[in-house]
Amino acid sequence: MHTTRSSRALFRGGAYLLGLGILALGITMNTKAGLGVSPIISVSFSTSTLWGWDFGNTTLALYSAFVLVEMALHASLIRRGRAPGGRGTSLLVLDALQFPLSLVFTRFLNGFSAALPDLATDCAGTFWGTLPGQLLFLCLAILCTGVGAALSLNMRLIPNPGDGIVQALADFSGKSVGFSKNCFDLCNVALTACVGLLAAGQLVGIGLGTVLSMVGVGRVIALFNHFCFQKTTALAGLQPS
Repeated sequence: MHTTRSSRALFRGGAYLLGLGILALGITMNTKAGLGVSPIISVSFSTSTLWGWDFGNTTLALYSAFVLVEMALHASLIRRGRAPGGRGTSLLVLDALQFPLSLVFTRFLNGFSAALPDLATDCAGTFWGTLPGQLLFLCLAILCTGVGAALSLNMRLIPNPGDGIVQALADFSGKSVGFSKNCFDLCNVALTACVGLLAAGQLVGIGLGTVLSMVGVGRVIALFNHFCFQKTTALAGLQPS
C-alpha cells in the first residue's frame, strides 16, 4: 500500500512538472511562430519587445501581479465566508506558492526562448519561414499549450498564475471559468493593443496566432481531458483507478 501511494505521488509530481514544461514550450513556440502570441502573455511580450526587456523577467512581473490580484480576491471571499471549498487561509497559502512557481516557470520560458529560432527571421528561405510553416508551427504550439495546461491543472497542485487568476475571477464573480477566461483574454488583448498603439503606433504581438490560440487551446484541453483525464488522475491517486 505504501509503495502504491509513493508511486502515485511520484507520478503526480512528475506529470505536474512535465505539464509545466510542455506548457512553457508551447507558449514559447507561440511567440516564435511570428503570427501573434497567446492572449495571456501578450502584455509581457509586447512590453519586452518594445523596450528590450527580458521576456522571462517581464512575464515574471506580470505573473506576480496576477498572484497579488488572486490573493486580494480570495481574501475578500474569505471575509465574506465564500471561500471556494471552504479552504480559508490555505487558499492564500496556495496563492503565495505561485510566486516561486512563477520564477521557475519563467526560467523555462527563457530557456526555450534561447533555444528556439524566430521563424520569420531565422528561418527565412526555408519551409518554416513560409506562412504554411508558421501555421504548422503555431498548431504545434497550441497543441503543446493545451496539453501542458491540462496535464498540470489535472494534478491539482499549485496552479500556473495565468490559470489561477482566471479561476479566482470565476470564484469572485460567480461566472463560469470559460466565460471568465474569455473576458480575461479579451482584456489582455485590449491592453496589449493600447500599449502597442501608444508606444509604437502599431499592434505588437497581436495577430492571427492570438485569435487561433484563444480558440484552439481550450479545445485541446477539452480533447485531452476527454481521452486522458480519467486515466491520468487515477494514476495520480486523485480518484479510484
